[in-house]
Amino acid sequence: MPLDGSLSEHWRRVQGELFPWLEEHVGPLGPRHRLLVTALELARIESFLPALGHWLGRPPACRAALARAFLAKAVLDLPMTVMLRERLLVDKALRRICGWERASQVPSEATFSRAFAAFAASCLPERAHAALVEERLGGCLIGHVSRDGTAIAARERPPLAAAPKQPEKRRGRGRPRKGEIVEKPVRRLATQPGMSLEARLADLPRACSIGNRKNAKGYKEFWRGYRLHIDVADGDIPVSCLLTGAHVHDSQAAIPLAVMTARRVTNLYDLMDSAYDVREIHDHSRSLGHVPVIDPVPRSKAAKDAWANEKKAREQIAWKPAEARRLAQRTSCERVNSRLKDQFGGNHVRVRGPTKAMCHLMFGILALTVDQLIRLVT
Repeated sequence: MPLDGSLSEHWRRVQGELFPWLEEHVGPLGPRHRLLVTALELARIESFLPALGHWLGRPPACRAALARAFLAKAVLDLPMTVMLRERLLVDKALRRICGWERASQVPSEATFSRAFAAFAASCLPERAHAALVEERLGGCLIGHVSRDGTAIAARERPPLAAAPKQPEKRRGRGRPRKGEIVEKPVRRLATQPGMSLEARLADLPRACSIGNRKNAKGYKEFWRGYRLHIDVADGDIPVSCLLTGAHVHDSQAAIPLAVMTARRVTNLYDLMDSAYDVREIHDHSRSLGHVPVIDPVPRSKAAKDAWANEKKAREQIAWKPAEARRLAQRTSCERVNSRLKDQFGGNHVRVRGPTKAMCHLMFGILALTVDQLIRLVT
């Protein structure tokens, strides 16, 4: 069944049967309650939890209810877990949707913290998101996949170096002497094509660091935290995500991210900005059977002058080539990044470490993906 048909049938059941039943049993539902119910129904996040066997001592708190609560935290855009717990104590409908009948059954804040650490270690939201994308988009042919990275500010310090680096001896300028061998540093992009996906991911730095970028006015901005790399399909649907340190350039994560996306969906074009204009990325995109559409970067004065003249000529005759028209679709990445930060907790990273930060962000990505899928049919 096509994507729109399967989603329409699912949404018809949720809206026509599930919402009236819930309003009768748990009370009136607001817009965010309905989005949470839809996300829980589509993602089935509790099915990715490990089955608990015989437990010695006091039985643990319900992990399924805790996982639903953390998804509710992303849907409601709550900055801290203590706010989530306070909301559960007073919001009867939200509490019963998550799985607790009475306020006295809501666990303590420490229990929430321990459960979140377990979810982060097992990559719970990442696995739920990957399964949702493969189920809903795996059988579809997607036109464009847009790739970009966004800054994620975090409240932690970058780790200190184990030992101070020895200053490197720099050779003088000019040609090397006769018989002198100059070793060039190995670029990460040059070694990535021959590595497995697991090795590529392990090679990327993930620890908190300091990053910088140029804003719209051309000034440099610095932040402390991480960089989230996202592949977005047509319809503003996040397909795959990757978290690295803030100092990692966008191009370093392009090849691993492309492999992750190719395992989940089938697309025709890869849309990227000028930060990805590297020969290895072009070649790898073509090796996957895709057409790379990347904003070119002129690297010489003659190329810059030719490119400026080309732009002026296009503006005079009001003409855009097909590649430029396709590249205009890359704004879907900007919309996903802004919605993640403004509505689904991307600006509220209050945990430490890349594993927990990724878990927090992926709960928001999971909720955002469900919201975009439902928007396709409504």
